[in-house]
Amino acid sequence: MHETAVVMGLLDILERKAVEVGIARITAVTVKLGRLRGLDARQLVGTFEVLADGSRAEGARLIVDEVAVAARCRACGHAFTVEGWRLQCPACDGDDVDVTAGRELYVETFDGTRVADDGAAPANAT
Repeated sequence: MHETAVVMGLLDILERKAVEVGIARITAVTVKLGRLRGLDARQLVGTFEVLADGSRAEGARLIVDEVAVAARCRACGHAFTVEGWRLQCPACDGDDVDVTAGRELYVETFDGTRVADDGAAPANAT
């Protein structure tokens, strides 16, 4: 299950970044996930909930922003959204295309609280 390895890496990145910017508790995380990654968004969320237990991200909401597959035809220059898994230009039927979107997998933002002398203050990190 690739989702477990991805979430473990995600939690490691979040922990390091939270320490770096002084966030004591992570409350929400938004990740960009391209369809070509072959990961299931629901499984990512469920795995995150389980593996975040006991970490700064315990109880945080994971928001998965799925990115459709897009391409540009090298022959005619037409840019298009890929329907299904057909990497063929709808304008000229060419199959020499460059994938321009759909491979993403990264943390876009995360929110959390900082511990201050007078309590917690909201924070946002990218």
